[in-house]
Amino acid sequence: MSQVTLESQGDVRILSLNSPERLNALDWPTLDAIKAAIADIAEDRDARAVVVTGAGRAFCAGANLENVFGDRTRPIRVLRDHLKALYESFLGLVDLPIPTIAAVHGPAVGAGFSIALTCDVIIVGPDASLAPTFSSIGLHPGGGCTWLLNQRVGPAQTKQILFSAKAIGPERAVALGIAQELVDDPLERALALAKDWAGKSPTVIRDIKSSVALAIKSPLEESVDFEALAQADSLRSAEFEMFTARFNGN
Repeated sequence: MSQVTLESQGDVRILSLNSPERLNALDWPTLDAIKAAIADIAEDRDARAVVVTGAGRAFCAGANLENVFGDRTRPIRVLRDHLKALYESFLGLVDLPIPTIAAVHGPAVGAGFSIALTCDVIIVGPDASLAPTFSSIGLHPGGGCTWLLNQRVGPAQTKQILFSAKAIGPERAVALGIAQELVDDPLERALALAKDWAGKSPTVIRDIKSSVALAIKSPLEESVDFEALAQADSLRSAEFEMFTARFNGN
């Protein structure tokens, strides 16, 4: 059985962690499979949106620490490079130019929490538990967690969440802005959103993602300049031409 599956529903891709017997905990074969699946999506010119989920009772129970970390007595710089390779297995989700949606049910612990954060939008179910447990076991957060969480909730909430290292229930996750919706069936809702967004202009969707990413790290003037360029380009899109024709009664 493959640790990761990649399925298609039309132009939507579904990336599923597929080790339900161990709550989709991460080991190196799984991380390699995630990286390969993301690479396949990046090269798939027909893909318009991605849903990330987990098989069975959990989204992802985090890393198999012994397998993933290996020999912890190695020099710090060697360990750093090892960990960066680990993170790169799933951080490619951030760079995809198409919408990414995490459908989270059950636990999303440690690195599993970080994987959910890489997605543009997180949809949670009633049993979801987002658990950045790092500091409770004496471990600094990894996998881009500090940066990704900060983008969603700001520095003060990020520090409180990571200092506390407590599991966050679905209602609080939405209230904080970590997750965007709480629904009975997160996968069904994620697929509905993905299919809706997949039907929009891929150029406009790509440029919206680029504009938002630029806004995070750039002054207003630079963001406005990019927005103006992207909007100017979209004025010529077939979708906008159709809208203006309908609006003008043609």
